[in-house]
Amino acid sequence: MVDVLSQNEIDALLAALSSGEMDAEELKKEETQKKVRSYDFKRATRFSKDHLRSLTRIHENFARLLTTYFSTQLRTFVQISVVQVEQLPYDEFIRSIPKMTILNIFEADPLEGRMVLEVHPNVAYAMLDRLLGGTGASPTKINALTEIENIILERIFSRALETLQEAWKTVADVFPSLEALETNPQFMQIASANDTIALISLSTKIGDTTGMINLCIPHVVIEPIMPRLSVHHMFVTHKKTKTDEETEALQSRVNKAKLPIIAELGHSSISIREFLGLAVGDVISLDKSVDEGLHVKVGEKLKFIGSPGIVKGKVALQISEIVSEGVEEDDE
Repeated sequence: MVDVLSQNEIDALLAALSSGEMDAEELKKEETQKKVRSYDFKRATRFSKDHLRSLTRIHENFARLLTTYFSTQLRTFVQISVVQVEQLPYDEFIRSIPKMTILNIFEADPLEGRMVLEVHPNVAYAMLDRLLGGTGASPTKINALTEIENIILERIFSRALETLQEAWKTVADVFPSLEALETNPQFMQIASANDTIALISLSTKIGDTTGMINLCIPHVVIEPIMPRLSVHHMFVTHKKTKTDEETEALQSRVNKAKLPIIAELGHSSISIREFLGLAVGDVISLDKSVDEGLHVKVGEKLKFIGSPGIVKGKVALQISEIVSEGVEEDDE
């Protein structure tokens, strides 16, 4: 980041140059010298800025899908948004989360390896309280999960992971599945201590309860699809050509599709009094002459003009005209 000088610092610098305390040539030499930047091998940079921007876009969509899902399930106000996307060592992530938390360990076929969706206890217990008929309040003291609470959380987060599939579909077809639910980070080992992970932090608000949901993705897991996280790849659409077999199968299904065909003799309007007074032998006058063709509709669209008749003792219709594609009959 470039430092911006204040007006006092600029005046002091100009005064030093005018008095000869500082030499302008020396300043130029310092600028031309190579700058050395320290590199920490324990915090290896595996994700470029382009990758992080792509991950941000993907998980902003994931946050919107989660908001919709949890709002429906909990039937209360839920707001989830991406706060930060960063890369850091796995060991640092483990040290940053509470000693007692909700860890949803999952896999996403065909990717190899495991990822984790960490949910702060305040958020998880607020969800439990809503699902069990409460107001969504979070307890002041966090205890170990009971067997029933464990099953409830497994079910709700297992379905929540399905939204991750929808969010990632622009990059790759992945199929997340919950493997286990843990509460102690010490019992979870999805990567080596120095492995780089992408950490997506989601700010979560359920009613009056707030907390964080963190998605931890080890670099080794998504390394095979890393090239697809480039902006160029995400915005280039690939045209998929259908094979002859797919075309024939589609044609066969279309040919078997059934459509309603309606031949209208005409229209007429009568009052309710007249309708109630109808008897056998009464005649209703239609708006069409016997010399005019009948309108034949396929679905809701006018497609043919025809003439009524009888063939082998059955009512029939002879097509006399084909109406141009897309023409609809005007309401009368």
